[in-house]
Amino acid sequence: MTIREHDYEPIPGLPERLPAGEKLLWQGAPSWRVLARRAFHVRKVLAYFALLLAWQGVVGVYDGAPLETFVGAAIWLVPMALGATLILGALAWANARSTVYSITSRRVVIRFGVALPMTINLPFKVVKDVSLKTYPDGTGDLALELGGDDRVSYLHLWPHVRRWHFANPQPMLRAIPDAAATGRLLVMALELARRDAAPPPAAAMPSPPAAAHLAAAG
Repeated sequence: MTIREHDYEPIPGLPERLPAGEKLLWQGAPSWRVLARRAFHVRKVLAYFALLLAWQGVVGVYDGAPLETFVGAAIWLVPMALGATLILGALAWANARSTVYSITSRRVVIRFGVALPMTINLPFKVVKDVSLKTYPDGTGDLALELGGDDRVSYLHLWPHVRRWHFANPQPMLRAIPDAAATGRLLVMALELARRDAAPPPAAAMPSPPAAAHLAAAG
């Protein structure tokens, strides 16, 4: 019998069974193609090699070099570009395959890691706000701003973390399909959890519970 790395999970993506009263609302994973473009920057790498090849051609024409010189440069650069693209694409595929995002009625769980699988639990009580960034193809990123003294490691979480936020890293559900619908579901779950956790208001001075909102990510 073959035992795979995540066979121990009682529910795929979760390290243990959910406690009584907690419900699994949504699970998903990054699109590896989108991850390759936006996290591993495959297109930028290809553009870089294309510029190098174009520069070789311009310099060759300006110097009056023979065609063989340009062909030699192309023979050297094209395999390098293809090799870099294949490596980055394989990394994106492996990251997407090993990642499961879960939203329950009480928390967000991110299971990730290619060589060293890890799981991070983010109870709703530590989630201060949610930011959504969508793209024309319907995919998008959901970043979670953490409140209080709760911190996560930027390097440990990458690429499932909002870029440039080093001082206060924000875990992120990255490159997920139908991100807008998932964002609405997460905000509703947060609002329900906060409403249930809020103490009953005084009879003389009723006040509504704090509500989460879906902010647009920059």
